Amino acid sequence: MMRFDVLQPADVAEMVSVLGETFAHRDPPAVAVELAPSEFEFFVKQYGPKAIDERLTIVARSGTGELAGALLAEDSATAAPESLNQISPKFDPIFDILGQLDGEYRSTRNIQAGEAIHLFLLGVSPRFSGRGVAQGLVSACLTNSMTRGYRLAMTEATNRTSQHVFRKLGFVERVRRPYADHRFNGRAYFDAIADHGGPILMDRELAR
Repeated sequence: MMRFDVLQPADVAEMVSVLGETFAHRDPPAVAVELAPSEFEFFVKQYGPKAIDERLTIVARSGTGELAGALLAEDSATAAPESLNQISPKFDPIFDILGQLDGEYRSTRNIQAGEAIHLFLLGVSPRFSGRGVAQGLVSACLTNSMTRGYRLAMTEATNRTSQHVFRKLGFVERVRRPYADHRFNGRAYFDAIADHGGPILMDRELAR
């Protein structure tokens, strides 16, 4: 039996570990730029205080209490943690391609605080893959967001697996960027993952 709950302070260390390991080893952009688990963990850790404060992040625990996965979420109109200037520069190509998605999406929208939730990092421990944990995390996150008054959910899905999960839950593609076409400072960082297509910004309106 899987339990889905809003992130608590005692969950942060485990969330950091699960998301760090999952993304460093399995997410195409992170693999392409050779991010180490420790580098991704440090990145996730910077969001811990914000996640606790906003109460939008969801964690999944198995019947034995093991953390099976997490969905780091945030208010899409609030500022990123100031400490992000301390993370590895390996993230820069990833931020660049995702920033292009976000910039095009927001160019025709004026999103205010409390209006849209950003589903940021969705990760499931390999020990629990294939059990519907990712879908459960997204569903729980959307339900929690609606109770808090949010009317829109958005995400940048960077691989085919997450894109499939979000489509199943009603998310619609808005903006896409091919990995094969991206260049950062003249370098094609994502050539090796071109067969993954590219990141897609997707959104879904939430029922009132």
